[in-house]
Amino acid sequence: MKSFFVFLWEVAKIVIVALLIVVPIRYFIFQPFFVKGQSMEPNFSDGDYLIVDEISYRFREPERGEVIIFKYPKNPSQNYIKRIIGLPGEKIEIEEGKILIYNNKEEEIMLDESNYLSSLILTLGAFNVELSENEYFVLGDNRTASFDSRQWGLLPRENIIGRALVRAWPPAAFAKIEAPNYYSAN
Repeated sequence: MKSFFVFLWEVAKIVIVALLIVVPIRYFIFQPFFVKGQSMEPNFSDGDYLIVDEISYRFREPERGEVIIFKYPKNPSQNYIKRIIGLPGEKIEIEEGKILIYNNKEEEIMLDESNYLSSLILTLGAFNVELSENEYFVLGDNRTASFDSRQWGLLPRENIIGRALVRAWPPAAFAKIEAPNYYSAN
């Protein structure tokens, strides 16, 4: 009987140590995220399982092109996935299917999204907005089916949970997720 309690104590110690390691990692460093819907197709599909890096943005600011997970500003209980297009202090203009960005120096940048979007995917609508400090403009990759900053407005910095780091499922699509270097000056 004594060996049974020794065994239980050993199992309990392993479970406690595992929880002390796993719980902080899960809640403060990395977390899983399931993609729901088609707003990020063709790059992310419904059911993709992503690992989200929650710690990078504690040491640096989000960058253009990064795919992020955030709390939807109108209902923070919902998490969304989108791509950062506009950064704080910039002016964003969407006109005739093109995205124009004016930085703090009033330099015009036209985004070239050809390395991750088909030329058949157009950014529809006429849109013009200036971002203040700590605001981001985000779009889904599937521009015709995405509910994003064009409809609900700008994303506050404090709503960002983290960036998509790795696609872990499906196994055939396993990959590290990188932000593109996708703009060219006019």
